[in-house]
Amino acid sequence: MTTSFKRLVKALNKQNLSVTKTNSVYYVAKKICDNVSSAQLLLPEHFDLDGKALKQLMSFAGVYHPNGGAVKAVKATPDFHAGSLVPVGAVLSTTKDFIIPQAIGTDIHCGMRLHVADIDIALWQEKKPLLVEKLRGDLLLGSRDLPMAISSFTALFQHGLLGWIDETKKQPMGDLQAADFKQLESELESIFEYGSLQGGCKWAPESHTTDKRNCIRDASLATIGGGNHFVEFQYLEDIADNKQAFAWGLHKGQLSIMIHTGSRALGLHVGNYWNDKAKQAWPNGEKFPESGIFPLYGELASDYFSAMNTAANYANLNRLLLAEIVRRRIREVFGANIEMPLVYDAPHNIVTQESDCYIHRKGATPAHFGQPVLIPGSMGDPSYLMMGLGNQAFLCSASHGAGRAKPRHEMFRLNRDGQDIGLGCIDCITLKEDRLIEEAPGAYKDINAVVDVQIQNGIVSPVAKLVPLLTFKG
Repeated sequence: MTTSFKRLVKALNKQNLSVTKTNSVYYVAKKICDNVSSAQLLLPEHFDLDGKALKQLMSFAGVYHPNGGAVKAVKATPDFHAGSLVPVGAVLSTTKDFIIPQAIGTDIHCGMRLHVADIDIALWQEKKPLLVEKLRGDLLLGSRDLPMAISSFTALFQHGLLGWIDETKKQPMGDLQAADFKQLESELESIFEYGSLQGGCKWAPESHTTDKRNCIRDASLATIGGGNHFVEFQYLEDIADNKQAFAWGLHKGQLSIMIHTGSRALGLHVGNYWNDKAKQAWPNGEKFPESGIFPLYGELASDYFSAMNTAANYANLNRLLLAEIVRRRIREVFGANIEMPLVYDAPHNIVTQESDCYIHRKGATPAHFGQPVLIPGSMGDPSYLMMGLGNQAFLCSASHGAGRAKPRHEMFRLNRDGQDIGLGCIDCITLKEDRLIEEAPGAYKDINAVVDVQIQNGIVSPVAKLVPLLTFKG
């Protein structure tokens, strides 16, 4: 045990937190009166234990509702770091009558999507300026043309991508007239839960459900968003599992396109409503929880699940449309025969019903057996395609990235002081210079260490390594 770790343990003990460690797994417990909350945290050996994030995790583990329901298990993935209230990289199992909206927040169903294209990298580099010129307008300047009928949104909110495709292909408008709906339908099997969760129009904004307009032009759809969201072009540098790579349509040297975004304004609408609702619904006369985290119990938990699914369906469409924009431009530049098939699309900010539990994943991706798992690095570091191994000890969950090592304000300080934050190795297209500093490679943990510790602990197995070529940041 290192001296710094001993000091941290001593400090945490004073706050009723006990910490022990076996290999790369930390076991944390907090005792209040006769109640003990516990959690497990997986970290590479040389990573520091974040005291603030740990306290947030234990507050999370101790969430309760006076009327019933309970947290059953709490885990944290290796990209674990502090959030505003709930830590990123946290996974909770609760009874299925008990949901915590603040665990998901407002970026509901944020996730990753990966496509590949058989384009020679030398040719891609040659024609990159033309592709960038076309995509700059679509991805950063709002020049995309995506009007949709009210009936398409109704079908989306209620039935997800299955409903949206069935309705929209009847009379596609704008850019969607060039879409190959047969290909979109065939790719649904490569989306988590087929991109089609059971939601409801009553949870969506009235602006998206009123029948007073023939169509809607939604300013949030097919947008990247801010923060760490991106559209990135990558080079498939290495294959670790040839058999699995072949099954997923991969081979060394391919161009890959990775998309990271979520439910945008609609998720904000749903998330804010239910964060407020959970507080308003707290039983009269009961003391507010010290953590500031308000769970839902019973029928309200079920209602939230439906509302969350509504926003999740929107997030699935957001990523699909971004990919479709890229696919259209790729075909214009490199030839109409480019297929750019989908490898996988999965969320990392979602509650799922699994067996007799609700599994809350805040910045953690599902890693069930045989399931593709996307773990992005920074825009200067590699990303990884893995295969989930269904490790129940970690609630079948893997990290959703490398995890932030430095907050945004510190990145600005380091840059002002003239320190190297990794900008020399990146090619990034953005309208906001600050975004480069906030999201520079130096802001992130060691992606290789994060991936390796999950391989060593039987959470995932490696399939392919992808290195960044060009990143679009919103």
